[in-house]
Amino acid sequence: MSRAPIPDVIGTLARIGLAAVWLVSGLLKAVDPDQTYVAVRAYDVLPDVGVEVVAALLPWVELALGLLLLAGIGTRLVAALSAALLLVFVAGVAQAWARGLSIDCGCFGGGGAVEPGETTYVQELMRDAGFLLMAGWLVVRPRTVLALDDRLGTRRMG
Repeated sequence: MSRAPIPDVIGTLARIGLAAVWLVSGLLKAVDPDQTYVAVRAYDVLPDVGVEVVAALLPWVELALGLLLLAGIGTRLVAALSAALLLVFVAGVAQAWARGLSIDCGCFGGGGAVEPGETTYVQELMRDAGFLLMAGWLVVRPRTVLALDDRLGTRRMG
């Protein structure tokens, strides 16, 4: 049995790490849909019906992304979708900060209004930048160890 090339191992760590992010985030939102609604509404960018739709769908989208990444199915596409969703999150946090809103992002459950000075926008943006790097790696180089892409023949060499 041969050892996996280092880039494949890095990709595997990125794939499993990003899967864990989506699974934890999605699960925390799914178990508390009312709080998810409060968190989405706090960004003050969507009409009420938009808030309802996003709050209802977001946990399940995150869980689906996490499960697909964990299994290594459609890794490049799922990583690209992850990057797109992360960019939406970055834009949401950045606009809240620019508009002077005092909110917790609700990225991992919770969320909503917080006291002025209790925001953590810089940390949230830095964290999301790290997640974007993982997604970017997988878009450029989707080959990973123990991915179903190999068995299903769905992985295109990156």
